[in-house]
Amino acid sequence: MKPFFFFFLIQIFLTETLSAQKNTVQLLNQERNCSYRGLSVVDDQTIWVSGSNGTVGLSTDAGKNWQWVNPIGYEKIDFRDVEAFDENEALIISAGSPALILRTTDAGRSWKEVLKDARPEIFYDGFTFTPKGIGIAFGDAINGKMPLLKTIDFGQTWKDISLNLTYTIADGEAGFAASGTSIFSLPTGDFWIATGGRLSNIYNSSDQGETWQRYSCPIVQGQNTTGPFSIAFRSPKNGIVVGGDYRNDRNSEKACFLTNDGGKTWRASSQPVSGFKSAVIYLSSKQLICTGTSGTDLSDDQGKTWHYISPESYNAVQKAKKGKAVFLAGDKGKIARLVY
Repeated sequence: MKPFFFFFLIQIFLTETLSAQKNTVQLLNQERNCSYRGLSVVDDQTIWVSGSNGTVGLSTDAGKNWQWVNPIGYEKIDFRDVEAFDENEALIISAGSPALILRTTDAGRSWKEVLKDARPEIFYDGFTFTPKGIGIAFGDAINGKMPLLKTIDFGQTWKDISLNLTYTIADGEAGFAASGTSIFSLPTGDFWIATGGRLSNIYNSSDQGETWQRYSCPIVQGQNTTGPFSIAFRSPKNGIVVGGDYRNDRNSEKACFLTNDGGKTWRASSQPVSGFKSAVIYLSSKQLICTGTSGTDLSDDQGKTWHYISPESYNAVQKAKKGKAVFLAGDKGKIARLVY
């Protein structure tokens, strides 16, 4: 009995040790002093990041080593979002004027401008793509109109579809370029855009950006620092928005809402997130992760309740499109992975 009892104790110890190591955020890299807000994870090995000072990074070994493939001549540009299709092909989009979209097909060794908008007031917040290469980019309103771009060829060419969205955008209503995830798409061709600031709205298209509907969102709003910073859906009906007030990032009131009708109506999570969040994604149909300057939270019940797993500040989180790996990126050059 004694050997069996000893073996039983060993099993308990190993189980508890492995359990303690799960659901933790592990820092992988911090060699660049810049703020990352763009993050795209192709598979369990291939990660792209983008951010301030014209910085673009590529790792093909799950974040252990990085190639810094910054576009030459764009050193002062803040690339707030990146969309990668494999280890060679990727797109980056800038925040502010001029608005730029650059494309590489050779792992960042060279970049080509595929869009430039030099209007002084232009400011794009992010873009999103379906697996078939249909993408939409959106920006802050100019004279009440939301700038919208669409591509059907993986970003090689872009078309202005701003007139498709017929709603007038209110003064003080804008998007947030905090993580590139205030716009979201499903493979079905459904697209959502979340705006905040003075008031918060959700814009939804179920036909690849041809027509749009607008729904109000009850998330905290009213100031230029408040609103939904990230939106995600697991189906055309079921989704989530997170955000808050980034100047008061410990306040969790009205920072997370769920929908089961495509964004028409929203209900608050029963146990809130731990504070301001700038990015949220589904890890599975039930499990979600969100992150922000207040730290990182997990949910195991479709976002109804949340538990805090890390106090470290991050801006973006993404799961591998083909795989299970989850990575985070943030300020001060931080790149991390979720152990779960």
